[in-house]
Amino acid sequence: MREKIEYFIVRFLLSIAKVLPKGLLYKLFRYLTLLVYHLDKKRRNLTITNLKMALGLDEDDAIKLSKDVYIELSKTITEIVLMFVDRFDIDSAIINKDEAIAKIDKLLANSPNGIIAMTAHFSNWELLAQFLARHGLKMMVVGREGNNKLIEHNITTPLRRKYGNDTVYKHKAMMAMFKTLKKGGNVGILIDQKAGKSNSVMVDFFGCKASTTTAVAMLKQKFDPLVVPFFVAREPDGKYNLIIQDAIETNCQEDSIKCLEEMTQSYNDAMQEVISRYPAQWFWMHNRWRL
Repeated sequence: MREKIEYFIVRFLLSIAKVLPKGLLYKLFRYLTLLVYHLDKKRRNLTITNLKMALGLDEDDAIKLSKDVYIELSKTITEIVLMFVDRFDIDSAIINKDEAIAKIDKLLANSPNGIIAMTAHFSNWELLAQFLARHGLKMMVVGREGNNKLIEHNITTPLRRKYGNDTVYKHKAMMAMFKTLKKGGNVGILIDQKAGKSNSVMVDFFGCKASTTTAVAMLKQKFDPLVVPFFVAREPDGKYNLIIQDAIETNCQEDSIKCLEEMTQSYNDAMQEVISRYPAQWFWMHNRWRL
């Protein structure tokens, strides 16, 4: 019964989002997100602690940036809602669209072993996956299964598959990624959250040890796909800059933990470089450095 109630509430909210002015939606979600910021003391304090530890901020600067983190998240939530109701033009949102499409085409033409599109919970990662698929880089995207199956199967999954991406949940991800890359297909994965005990290593992330999945390194060794970091960074005018970094090439082929650590460290470094430029747009409220 609870699942059905939650599902119909979400359906109702989406029906409202179809008609409310966009400016009002942005204001509404900003208000709600800041309300959560003030009410959820545990998550707020974790965000502030992470910012102080990773960026070396003092208390006042960390508090100020933590509010910006929630405000940026409210923009992402608003835009994802607008994407659900077909009121957000993903092409016009990308300020360097033509350049990005040219890079995507070049990557696709030079990736006989497929591509691992690596990213993070940074800015509007759902927009990123949609744009890449719309312009030819269709992927098997790894994600977390939502708690509400009705919402997951009837709302979330159809959006993620809109332009040809497929989805797989984490507990089935490794086998699905093996099969996809073996056929020369492409995989999309976010590697910035704390990994479980298996298939993970402790490597630096903002100067602190963080448990990070070795999935990308293992797949690179097995199939030699291109490992390409992708991000969309929100600019002050609300538009996005699509960042496509150079493929990360490693020569480490030894079957050893040290080799996996070196490769995984290079992937963390790529994420850190972008997050450092746009610190308010990363998901700092996650307990990333928990041991």
